[in-house]
Amino acid sequence: MVRPLILILLSLAAAQWPADPVSAAEQAPVKQLVLADFEQPGGRPIAVDWQRDPPESEFGFRYELTASDRGGQALRLTYRLPDEPSKGSAPEQEYSLGQNLMGLDLSAYDQLSFWIKGDDGEGFSPRLTVKFRRAAPKTAGAWEEASYAIPNVGPDWQQIVIPLKKLKGLKEWRPMAYLLFGLDERKTPVRHGAYLVDDLQLVQLGTPGENLAGGGDATPPAAPAEPPLQWRLNGWPEHSVIDASDLPADDIEFLRRVASDTWRGLDALADREHGLPLDRIQYAKTQADQPGIGDYTSTTNIGFRLLAVIAAYELKLIDEAQAVQRLETTLNTLAKLDTAHGFFYNYYNTTRLQPTSSFLSFVDSSWLTAGLMVTRQTFPSLAERCNRIIDQGDYRFFYDEAAKLMTLGYSVDTGQRSSDHYGTLFAESRIGSLIAIGRGTVPREHWFAMMRTFPPDAGWQTQVPLDRKEKVDHGFTWTGGVYEWKGLRYVPSWGGSLFEALMPTLVLDEKQHAAESLGRNGAIHTEIQRRYALEELGYPVWGMSPSSTPGSNGYGEYGVRVLGSHGYPEGAVSPHAAALALLTEPEAATRNLRRLAERYAIYGDFGFYDAVIPGTGEVAYVHLCLNQAMILIAIADHLADHAIQKRFAADPIIQPVLDLIGFENFFN
Repeated sequence: MVRPLILILLSLAAAQWPADPVSAAEQAPVKQLVLADFEQPGGRPIAVDWQRDPPESEFGFRYELTASDRGGQALRLTYRLPDEPSKGSAPEQEYSLGQNLMGLDLSAYDQLSFWIKGDDGEGFSPRLTVKFRRAAPKTAGAWEEASYAIPNVGPDWQQIVIPLKKLKGLKEWRPMAYLLFGLDERKTPVRHGAYLVDDLQLVQLGTPGENLAGGGDATPPAAPAEPPLQWRLNGWPEHSVIDASDLPADDIEFLRRVASDTWRGLDALADREHGLPLDRIQYAKTQADQPGIGDYTSTTNIGFRLLAVIAAYELKLIDEAQAVQRLETTLNTLAKLDTAHGFFYNYYNTTRLQPTSSFLSFVDSSWLTAGLMVTRQTFPSLAERCNRIIDQGDYRFFYDEAAKLMTLGYSVDTGQRSSDHYGTLFAESRIGSLIAIGRGTVPREHWFAMMRTFPPDAGWQTQVPLDRKEKVDHGFTWTGGVYEWKGLRYVPSWGGSLFEALMPTLVLDEKQHAAESLGRNGAIHTEIQRRYALEELGYPVWGMSPSSTPGSNGYGEYGVRVLGSHGYPEGAVSPHAAALALLTEPEAATRNLRRLAERYAIYGDFGFYDAVIPGTGEVAYVHLCLNQAMILIAIADHLADHAIQKRFAADPIIQPVLDLIGFENFFN
């Protein structure tokens, strides 16, 4: 019989936490809560039951307490899945084991930590999902969930630290129903196995920041709008939707109008004192509702603020003096922001300028660097200030020498580097890898350590790669391979979105500098995105990429699954994805943007809203500053003679790596 597990509040005096002696921003834990240590303490325990789902199935998890080589006891999770995963249109089954949190309030805690290892003798899948679940407040029997994927469970004990507020899907962190460990039926290659779990605890590291967010691409929920916050903006739209018949009939003038309206929105929806773009604006559905204003921004957003100002200048929407004034305001603010290890935190409050994340993100830092590089190439008067910011961070800090890959980032609170890596070449993170190599802090061999395709026995892949073999050229050795769809061969991204395929081309002309690898691959990804949406799904429009989800306050990852190694689900079409295609299929992309405006109520005073469900016409009336900036920059590259791309390529950081990406041929 399984003994009851224990919920205990530890005293601060007994708490031990790794210190980071070089970080001025570190916060000591002020509260800890042990959810389960799997020992039998003295005092009065609070019993917490564990429940399996599905409860009566022969498949799923079993659990028991077992002796642990860490000392004491641990929870042993043994699982069994059907030998063959379900196929076709059959719904995917998730198997989970949940700890009943009995309405616990998690809002005061920053992180969940625990120790885990796979049972080497029994076997195990390296990927496991942790979920947090609470009852949906307005829908009986429904759940709200936030999840975190652990991609690399190994045979040795490792501590997992999950920054709670980086996760999306939960509007509140109270009252909580369950903490779950889960396996997806179709994504679990090892069908029978076991794990050991120990020392589950919650930690509060300090006063929780407003709109706290962690690393990666997660989008925090928008804060309720308050009049003082809206007054800090440079403007607000006067009309919610514009009749498409009012847009110019000429294609070039149409794109100029889109660029002008988009720039006005980007300029308006920024803090006018600090020059920081607000991450998101979610417009009210009725006059009785208040809009949601996300009073936070990320390092990627700031980098794209710089690029958007330069795009507006290149399109002659503002003059040089206006551009420099806006850039100086943002640079002045950057000089005031707290940093750690030479890098900016991932999120900041736009009003008080406080970090609202303890995470230093590699990919977000690299997009800020890209913005600074283009700024110093465009306006030499700002070069010295840009240089100081660029030079303060050494990208070797994010590099894992053993794996030869860049890690996701570093948690200042825990003093731990992320155990996850950017291992896929054809992803938006490739621009950061080039910057790190170009600065001379990361070896050139890193470029060839990234996966073009994954091994055929990786059962979670959407396809088995073709021609996957070793290649040798220019003194480098790597493994190639391609996927194929309807006669079109390509190197996959992770999720199959246009964001991954084309976002780096906003600053780097891959068609010119990597014609037979990245450049050709981007064109093929665009063609498949277009054909798949129009021919397979019957959509009248195309372009799927991570975006807001119409009908909710959420954010979803959308793509063409066959284009990804893992593959995002199909769903919303986003104008930013359509605009990115201006860099590969300009005529088709322009027609697609016009069709979006004509068929759906998706165009307003500040340009396109974020996404639409083609089948229902439901629109996400949201402006995400990153997605809006991508629209503007893509148009500037298309109409202003590749201005942003040329300035980026001229920078001394990127010049040394142009030869590195030029000789590879994905398809020979």
